Amino acid sequence: MNSRFTPGSLTPTLPLQIAERIGTDIVEELFRPGERLKETELAAAFGVSRATVREALRILENRGLVRIQPQRGAQVTLPSSRELENLFEIRAVLLGLASRQAALNQTADGKKRLQAALDALVAARRDQSGYVRASAAMVAVVAALSRNEQLAGMVESFAQRIGRYTRLGLTVQERRDQSIANWRKLVRAIIGGEADLAEATHRRLALQNRDAALEEIERRAPHPRPSRAAKKSGK
Repeated sequence: MNSRFTPGSLTPTLPLQIAERIGTDIVEELFRPGERLKETELAAAFGVSRATVREALRILENRGLVRIQPQRGAQVTLPSSRELENLFEIRAVLLGLASRQAALNQTADGKKRLQAALDALVAARRDQSGYVRASAAMVAVVAALSRNEQLAGMVESFAQRIGRYTRLGLTVQERRDQSIANWRKLVRAIIGGEADLAEATHRRLALQNRDAALEEIERRAPHPRPSRAAKKSGK
């Protein structure tokens, strides 16, 4: 039976392509939290109609990156501690499972892909934006190596939404160095077929980044609340 679908039908639509571009700029804070996104300016910048931009903004609203209000248009959403914690709780479980399955399904090609992704991560350690992109690429490799398409799809489905928080957690060099150390341990565990260790290591990596992102949100607040470390010590 001939399919009515062709490879061309799988090409991302123009609004989706524009949503990806704007979303990346939001993640990298080229569009700042709270900033208005003007349809006319975006349409002119991309050389498309306002209707196309409007559809792209609706996609971003579904991802939680913008909020569209009647008569006021689209505005970049503000980072939320509650959303951050909720997303990373889910992310830690998904990535832990992905690393476990990657360790159980390791191949020679998979080892090469992991090592190449790790090398790219180390090379980007001095550049925050570059490091965040390399980190996202590593996550994608691990998810692919899990050989679980549904799991990989779930990880990808909110990658951009969580990307802005991942970036917050990797603001300072010290955090990126800590992240690299954890990624090295994770890669060794996956390559060594140590499923339990791989799962635990990736969960720890995700939750450490959650805590660092929360600290950065609190630091940026007009009236910072006591840090998580201070709360634990009772200070």
